[in-house]
Amino acid sequence: MKIKRDVYKAMIQHAIDLKPIESCGYLAGTPTEINRFYPMTNTDQSAEHFMFDPKEQFQVVKEARANGLKLVSVYHSHPESPARLSEEDIKLLNDPEMIYIIVSLREATPAVKAYQIRKPNEDTIEIDRVELTII
Repeated sequence: MKIKRDVYKAMIQHAIDLKPIESCGYLAGTPTEINRFYPMTNTDQSAEHFMFDPKEQFQVVKEARANGLKLVSVYHSHPESPARLSEEDIKLLNDPEMIYIIVSLREATPAVKAYQIRKPNEDTIEIDRVELTII
């Protein structure tokens, strides 16, 4: 998956600005390229999980569609843990079309990793790493 440099930087800055709260948002573009960042409010105001505001979420979906964009990624930060999917992430994030990007602020240099989660049945979870190419 390609991601525009300005989007990548904005996503990391959003995570830094909101630390110690988890930041969250949508990334939009085409099925192969992310070119728009939609920072959102973590209504839970938690350092360990996030929740979108439903009104804000609806507005972002509406705006992306109006601009001919597809929501391709949900992003959130892990202020104190690695850039890997937590058990809660795996349980709650289950749209097989979506790429899930995590920004970890655990180390001095932020780490960014992307994943795709598939649940072919209720007993099976498949997690694939997705390579991000900054353009």
